[in-house]
Formats: sequence, C-alpha cells, structure tokens
Amino acid sequence: MTALYPQIIYGPVHSRRLGLSLGVNLLPLEAKLCTFDCIYCECGWNGDNRGSRRFNDREQVAAALESALVAMAAAGQLPDVITFAGNGEPTMHPDFEGVIEDTIALRDRYAPSAKISVLSNATQLHRADVVRALERVDNNILKIDSLDESVARLINKPCCNYSVAEVVEQLKAFNGKVIVQTMFLRGQYEDRVVDNTTEEQIVAWLEALKTISPESVMVYSIARDTPCKTLQKVEREELEQIAARVRAIGIACSVA
Repeated sequence: MTALYPQIIYGPVHSRRLGLSLGVNLLPLEAKLCTFDCIYCECGWNGDNRGSRRFNDREQVAAALESALVAMAAAGQLPDVITFAGNGEPTMHPDFEGVIEDTIALRDRYAPSAKISVLSNATQLHRADVVRALERVDNNILKIDSLDESVARLINKPCCNYSVAEVVEQLKAFNGKVIVQTMFLRGQYEDRVVDNTTEEQIVAWLEALKTISPESVMVYSIARDTPCKTLQKVEREELEQIAARVRAIGIACSVA
C-alpha cells in the first residue's frame, strides 16, 4: 500500500543508499505534490492524494529540523544524512534556496559530519535559485529513468514541460557535482510494455552518463508498493551487471 509522509521531519530511517537518514518533507502533509506522476511512486498517484497544496513554511521547516537534531544529539545518534524527499518534488518549494541555507547552518551547528542530500526529478533546473541551492548540498541526486522521451513519459508521467535532452544538458552544467539516480523496472502500464533495461535503453543511458560525467550513479529497483500493480522488480544480480557497465566507463556506481 502506497503511503505519504505525515510530518515535516520523518525518521531517522536506514536508507538503502544513504545510511541513517533524517527526512525533510517540504510538501503538503496530506497530499502528494509533484511535477511527475511516476508509475512506481511509493506516495501513490497525484490524483489519489488531492488536498491542501500548501508548502511547509521555511520557518516551520527550520524549527522542526532543529528540534529533531537537538533530540538526536541528546540521544547520541546523529544522522549520517539529512535528506530532502517527502511527498513529491522538494525543489518545487518557492523558497527552496532559503530552506537549504537554513539547513546548512543547522547541520553545521548540531551535526557537522552529516551530509545534506536532495532527491529530485530535475524538473526545476530552469530556476537559478534551485540550481544555486543544489550546488551547495553534499549530495545533489537527480533522476533520469530513460533517455527515450516516450519511455520516460510512460514511466515518469511528467505534469510539466519535460525534455530528457534538456535535462541532460542541465546536468552537464553542474560540472560533475551531481549524482544520477535511475530506477530500473519492467512490466505493463495501460496495455503498454514498460522496460528500461533493454540493451538499447542501457546503451543510450550509458552514453548520456559519459556526457554528464557525474561524480557517481545510483541504480535501484522497486522496494515498496507502487500505484501501478503490474510492475516487476529488477533483481540485484542484474542491477550489479548494469552497475559494472557504468564502472567500466570510469564512473562510480552503487546498487541499492
């Protein structure tokens, strides 16, 4: 069953990719708000979760994060990472840059060894303030699930103007300070075959990675319930084979 995050701060949880992660949700607490409507999203469909479209205020976020970090410090268990994800796309927040500025200050004060991570679908990179903020975080994790525009639209169902080719150019502009994240999956959606693991798909993806030259790549597959029930997980052995091809072109790659 898909689920939403009901609080501004959630966790800490043991992330498959990031370690002990304290989550930050900038989005509505009772509704998903995203520029994508991915068929694999653990938060469900956009249309299933209509409600308040209010972003959490910058001041509320800072206060909630400070409270959580103080409590974790008192318990002697500070997070490895402070992660922005939540109920949709975090960079949609109108004051995202200010939130990141506050988070850096709080991290430096209470948990200086913690990394700040942002999990984003890369649809807000036309905003200079978002780019500036992402350049300041430790882990700038941006998504590309397919280089084929039609396959990307099938998997991610963008609710905005979206061009994979444009995103590749925007990721190149980070000059290596970016981590590319890709979800691999198979199945069916609306009587169409879904599969971004074919040789054609992988080759195009690898060529894009060469162009972007990221600091690393994260590959993963389905681990939680999905709104589309006809999807299949790609097993770890196959993900490791894909990761080996990334490493063969000189880019670090992790499997979760």
